Amino acid sequence: MSTNIKATIEDLYQVPGKAELVDGGIVLMSPTGAAPNYAAGEIFVSLREYARKTRSGHAVGDNAAFRVELPNRKSFSPDAAFYTGKWTGMKFFEGAPVFAVEVRSERDYGPAAERQMAKKRADYFAAGTLVIWDVDLLSDDVIKGYRTTEPDKPIIYRRGVIAEAEPALADWSMAVDDLFIHTAGC
Repeated sequence: MSTNIKATIEDLYQVPGKAELVDGGIVLMSPTGAAPNYAAGEIFVSLREYARKTRSGHAVGDNAAFRVELPNRKSFSPDAAFYTGKWTGMKFFEGAPVFAVEVRSERDYGPAAERQMAKKRADYFAAGTLVIWDVDLLSDDVIKGYRTTEPDKPIIYRRGVIAEAEPALADWSMAVDDLFIHTAGC
């Protein structure tokens, strides 16, 4: 006799650190290095300025959880996001962010990682996210911007250009170069 006990959102609240609830289990996420953390922080700061200016939602930094109701996934924890739903206080955000950012870390490369990221993007779109950025600081294609309207045709943003997140965020953009440290030795 086998029993399959699935983790719940209440279990996720007890996890010390970043994690997501996927396929009935808690998926722990390792800490990031300096460059991915810096890039995610820069995106969050830009989103926070946008939120303050427009009062259209909330900028969300790393390690926050978004509770969703998909058959295979009950939460997301992007590296940065923009949320337009109801404020939930001390509880997880309810529903998906309209804009989610996933910044690649050292272990986010190779065929298995690509399949996992494609599956996660499909989950984001199924939950209601409009735009997802896949940020790859080691590639010439620094940002691949996926939209729910064309989920398999990313818009590529390279260094020297301005990236945006339409239709999720009207009139918001940021320079791709802002994702990188500008001063040697920082």
